[in-house]
Amino acid sequence: MNFRLFGKEEGMTLLLIPGLGVSYEIFLPLIGLLEERFRIVAVEVDGFVLGKHTRFTSIDDQAAQVIDYVKAHFGGHIDCVYGLSLGGKVLSRVLERNEITIDHAFMDAAPLLPLPRWLVGPLRYLQCFNVWTCYHWTKFWKWVFRSHYFDVLFSECKKVYPYGGSAAVLDGYKSVYTNKLQSISGADIHYWYGTLEAFVAKPQVKHLQSLFPAAHIEVFPKMNHGQFLIDHPDEVARRISAFVTP
Repeated sequence: MNFRLFGKEEGMTLLLIPGLGVSYEIFLPLIGLLEERFRIVAVEVDGFVLGKHTRFTSIDDQAAQVIDYVKAHFGGHIDCVYGLSLGGKVLSRVLERNEITIDHAFMDAAPLLPLPRWLVGPLRYLQCFNVWTCYHWTKFWKWVFRSHYFDVLFSECKKVYPYGGSAAVLDGYKSVYTNKLQSISGADIHYWYGTLEAFVAKPQVKHLQSLFPAAHIEVFPKMNHGQFLIDHPDEVARRISAFVTP
């Protein structure tokens, strides 16, 4: 795991954790909007580190590395953490372990529940094929979807795939969908998802609310997985800024 630093050294602290198959650079538009106010740490998850061959270990190990970093560099306290998809899963595990203080936690479409065991294997290979095709058939998929949202995701897949390859996708997908969030602690916890991914997201929300009834749920109309961040970084920045005050 690697940690990239941006922004105002003495500013409010913001840690960003990306999803499976993408790099920290998916946050660059958001970072540009917040770096004058925040000290930003962008995480590079193992298996998806740009310019370096790494292997994805496990959600628990990624969470442990985040915890150790925050303890070592921020005294065990950070103002805000935003995790996208797999990054949200890592964030949920950090909150479950409750070893550092996070004032505001934003989980964007985080998978908090395991899949049925019989389904994990087939779907992880399907996901690997999807990422492989993004890397090898970029022009074709851009033509099919004709969308800035997919264009960004494909570009991200193309950047990170050479360094982690299929192994990172397979190992990451398996770890994400074979463990269940058992408990969660935090002062202010948010869960976001789009209506186009509601079929998958609603069970996650129901489970989160059973563990933490005070969780703030926000649903974005006509948005797909990760699309709110990609298409509306200004709105993500506004929401984070509204909650994280000096």
